[in-house]
Amino acid sequence: MAFSLDLTADSTRNALRPGMAQEKASLIGLTRAEMAEALVNAGIVPERQAKMRVQQLWHWLYVRGVSDFAHMFNISKDLRAALAEHFSISRPEIVEEQISNDGTRKWLFRFPPRGAGRPVEIETVYIPEEGRGTLCISSQVGCTLTCSFCHTGTQKLVRNLTAEEILTQLLSARDRLGDFPDRDTPAGAIVPSEGRKVSNIVMMGMGEPLYNFEAVKKALLIASDGDGLALSKRRITLSTSGVVPEIYRTGEEIGVMLAISLHATNDDLRDLLVPINKKFPLKELMKACREYPGLSNARRITFEYVMLKEVNDSLDDAKALVKLLKGIPAKINLIPFNPWPGSNYQCSDWEQIEKFADYINAAGYASPIRTPRGRDILAACGQLKSESERLKKSERLALEAMMIAGHGEA
Repeated sequence: MAFSLDLTADSTRNALRPGMAQEKASLIGLTRAEMAEALVNAGIVPERQAKMRVQQLWHWLYVRGVSDFAHMFNISKDLRAALAEHFSISRPEIVEEQISNDGTRKWLFRFPPRGAGRPVEIETVYIPEEGRGTLCISSQVGCTLTCSFCHTGTQKLVRNLTAEEILTQLLSARDRLGDFPDRDTPAGAIVPSEGRKVSNIVMMGMGEPLYNFEAVKKALLIASDGDGLALSKRRITLSTSGVVPEIYRTGEEIGVMLAISLHATNDDLRDLLVPINKKFPLKELMKACREYPGLSNARRITFEYVMLKEVNDSLDDAKALVKLLKGIPAKINLIPFNPWPGSNYQCSDWEQIEKFADYINAAGYASPIRTPRGRDILAACGQLKSESERLKKSERLALEAMMIAGHGEA
């Protein structure tokens, strides 16, 4: 049975009341050069010591995972006090933690106001699997793309997330999972069985990451830094709906694995399902994929294809998909449509999905059918939406009725 934990303390609620600005700059999300500059400009560290102090801080933040300067024990007490006076390394507020009956976890994070703005909320999902654990990270509050099958797309864009806010989703998840080495398990952490940890991350949560390129780039380069979080770039995947100019930059400047939210094999249908296609049609998108830096059989592009009943799931669609991707080292993830209240689509029948997959496999492409995870807590692909857009009780009941009736069953 799925369950939820309300983790919001009264004191935190009061501290984050609307209109209250964040007072201290965060060191999380800064490059080494930016961190050194911040320390020197604050008058805390002389320039000759900046590189050494940054190295110490980097280790505490990203290897040990501390969120309190007081725990940085190889730094003098006076320096720790000065750091705490000028800077923050805190995590976002965890408003709610939901745990699916399949082990998937979804966190609702609340970030403090930026400038004259208000607190904002986003969702992050952890998917435990045998031998790996994948964290699905958000890049924006809301989304501008309005993909017709996606629940997140019904929430208007509020703002981009900062590099700090992107990274602290990862840090917070590792806190909750007891996933930082060389320190005691944090109080209240949920330690997964059989050593499940965050081994992979995907920029596939709320928002279009390539419409927030600079912050996403900075966060992913820090996440893959060998002296910190040290995630291999081959274990980091960035998913885009097709922002073609930034696809080239992703390969050249970030170098992570690429996933394309495709879902259709012709422009007319893709214009409907993924409206950004009107700006960057399939011909341009496929060209960018073929020219993606580092592309090889060992570094394939993943194409995400949501299975919509009597929309894009015919054998002719499968043939067209093979033709479209010809010459591109690729894997095709077939995603059973995840229902949400108000959606106008149904999931393809399981037999039809298998026929579709068989044809793709016979053509030489790996085409795994993604097992739906976290549907009961609206954590599955295309279902994320922040607390400010929380479902009404009637909508939740409608969703449950849909599931019981078999719509979207896999």
